Amino acid sequence: MNVYDAAHQLARAIKQSSEYTGYAAAKAKVDGQEGTAKMLSDLRAKQWELQELRMKGQEPTAEQMAALQKMAELVSHSPTLQEFLNAEYRFGQMVEDVQKIMGDAIRDLLPQAEEA
Repeated sequence: MNVYDAAHQLARAIKQSSEYTGYAAAKAKVDGQEGTAKMLSDLRAKQWELQELRMKGQEPTAEQMAALQKMAELVSHSPTLQEFLNAEYRFGQMVEDVQKIMGDAIRDLLPQAEEA
């Protein structure tokens, strides 16, 4: 089998998978509800803000953590966002699994990190 043909076949299989179609439907539902989409966007912006602090070696303040917790609590009460986040997780897990399979197939050709 030609590798490129197999890659296109994999792409089609991914687009037809329940993980992909479920994620696409959940995303469309969130995108169709302005308030819900904004809530998700705000949560992700706050998560990114705190992650950037950690990458700079700083710890978020108690107030910043409390604000994130409050946002996460609001999201947890939205069935639409819960459905979206669950679908996003399942899709991400599938992509990760496929990447691992492909990585395992070529692992012997990749440079190995030296052990300390």
